[in-house]
Amino acid sequence: MGLFSKEYHQSSDERLMELVVRGDERAFAALYDRYQRRLLNYFHRMLWSDRETARDHVQELFTKLAQRPASYDPSRPFRTWLFSVANNMCKNAYRHQVVVKAAALELRQAPDRVDAQNGVEVDRERFRDRLDEELDRLDPDHKATFVMRYHEDMAIKEIAAAFGCSEGTVKSRLFYTLKKLAERLKEFDPQALERHGKA
Repeated sequence: MGLFSKEYHQSSDERLMELVVRGDERAFAALYDRYQRRLLNYFHRMLWSDRETARDHVQELFTKLAQRPASYDPSRPFRTWLFSVANNMCKNAYRHQVVVKAAALELRQAPDRVDAQNGVEVDRERFRDRLDEELDRLDPDHKATFVMRYHEDMAIKEIAAAFGCSEGTVKSRLFYTLKKLAERLKEFDPQALERHGKA
């Protein structure tokens, strides 16, 4: 049993998907274990920092995958395909929940709470809040590109594959986004953006 389980956890994503298509539940469980936390974090960052909404989207994505595993295109790396599906789900959420997004922005623009003991921590938290606020003001594709690159540590090549666009387009989006964020977050240390990517 332990050996069998180890074999699943050492298999590539693509191999696991081959098994999922054949109805192998353990392969599906291995993929779920591998990606559910990363997807939860991705949806959380993309969908108004709402944990419940993020959980619902992870559940929905894996339910779709369980019901229609053949929708995966084996000619694409599984990870880039998965994130492109997640990105499309976010776009649908933006279309259907414009009111929720507006309400979340209103709440986020409320005056900062200044009750932390440590000034550095207040600044760090305030920076994160302001960054989230500014990311929400960006075009969804620019926001998703930033999140994939700096929060998910995805390579330019992988992001391009997830969007079905050129690497040049991804680089251009990142350049534009970083330039915009640097302008809008002038009150913070200019190095903060870079550090936040790894925080």
